[in-house]
Amino acid sequence: MKKLILGSAILFTALNANAHTLDTPPPSEVQDIYNIAVEASADRIQNDIQTLVDFGTRHTLSETESDTRGIGAARRWIFAEFEKISKECGGCLEVIYVSDTIEGERRIPEPTEVVSVLAIQRGSIDPNRYVMMSGDIDSRVTDPLDGTSDSPGANDNASGMAGTIEAARILSKRKYAGSIIYAGLSGEEQGLFGGKIVAEHALKEGWEIKGVLNNDMISNITGIDGVIDNSSARVFSEGTRANETEAEARSRRFTGGEVDSPSRNLARYIKAQADQYMTNLNVMMVYRLDRFGRGGHHRPFNQVGIPGIRIMEVHEHYDRQHQDLRTEDGVVYGDTMEGVDSVYAAKLTALNMVTMAGMAGAPPFPANVEATGAVKPSARLSWETPDNAGNLAGYRVHWRLTTEPEWTHSRFIGKVNEWEFKNLVIDNYFFGVSSVAKDGSETPVVFPGAAGRF
Repeated sequence: MKKLILGSAILFTALNANAHTLDTPPPSEVQDIYNIAVEASADRIQNDIQTLVDFGTRHTLSETESDTRGIGAARRWIFAEFEKISKECGGCLEVIYVSDTIEGERRIPEPTEVVSVLAIQRGSIDPNRYVMMSGDIDSRVTDPLDGTSDSPGANDNASGMAGTIEAARILSKRKYAGSIIYAGLSGEEQGLFGGKIVAEHALKEGWEIKGVLNNDMISNITGIDGVIDNSSARVFSEGTRANETEAEARSRRFTGGEVDSPSRNLARYIKAQADQYMTNLNVMMVYRLDRFGRGGHHRPFNQVGIPGIRIMEVHEHYDRQHQDLRTEDGVVYGDTMEGVDSVYAAKLTALNMVTMAGMAGAPPFPANVEATGAVKPSARLSWETPDNAGNLAGYRVHWRLTTEPEWTHSRFIGKVNEWEFKNLVIDNYFFGVSSVAKDGSETPVVFPGAAGRF
């Protein structure tokens, strides 16, 4: 009996020494996100892909005056769809064009207006914090300068655009603390120009974009390698920030962070959301900016320091990408509706939605996260609480061995701004912190220092 009383006294002393551990943790899951995970309609996505295909070509250099053919007609239809969705939610979306004129480029030699379409759903508590889902409006055939030939672009990338529209239909029926942007980006095939223009616009407007989810080819399940896979998705992410300074790179060399950029921790978050809220979907994190030697529309955002990743199918079919419509030696080439699996596209759309719902529902990210603990038996994290944190329940600290690909351990610690990991030597582990809302919504993990700063 005496031994039991002594043990209780020790526990009581420990709890009083860290009184914030008495805070009641918020729920570990957000029930509505389970609903969101199953609401995407394969039929609606199929119809939207077909509508985009029916414009004949959506090449950046194609017709802009026609109401039935070319990229001009396609972007006006997307704008009208976003406005229709906004009307159904009482004007909850601000629909805008963001554009600039490009010329003198290898794939845009003559002056051409590159126009993207954005629908913005403003947050109720922290409206200047954004998460963005994007698809590409444009398509192409074999010759990147061919703006007249039929270029259906069914999977690449009407699928990503249709998924973005579907996400707007579903999430716009809900309210979140932070803001969501649904984006149709143009000029991807000609050099990622739509993304560059929108990224510049975001910086000019002072938007705090915490994550760009670039969806490029999300409806193909049959690979040129012979594999049919409708239950896996790839998430590509850069390892280190593209815009880190020389001083920041030197600091990272000695303190770590090569695999903990905000984009990489965004990828980990997407996988964690899928594991929690979705069934029959395996998320493969690829530790690479994009496919080997290739690019996508998250890259212009990465380039200016905005976290961004690419979501796509696992097994590509290259006969259906960037090809003139033809049959040669019995092989059918071209990106047509035959290569679309709308059920799979709905599944990857849901992956985006559970991610955005979690991020938009979360409080502001912990700011200025720092770690200390050299030549000590413990590690200490400290951070700041930004403004507009009215839905903040507290913070969760995370740690993992340096060789682990995902965060393995965590603990909710309440509304504090520092935490000491007693008897966890800083040399042997990586540490991070996330913000948790009262309803359980949570941010991605923020790694200490400039290497991990969102």
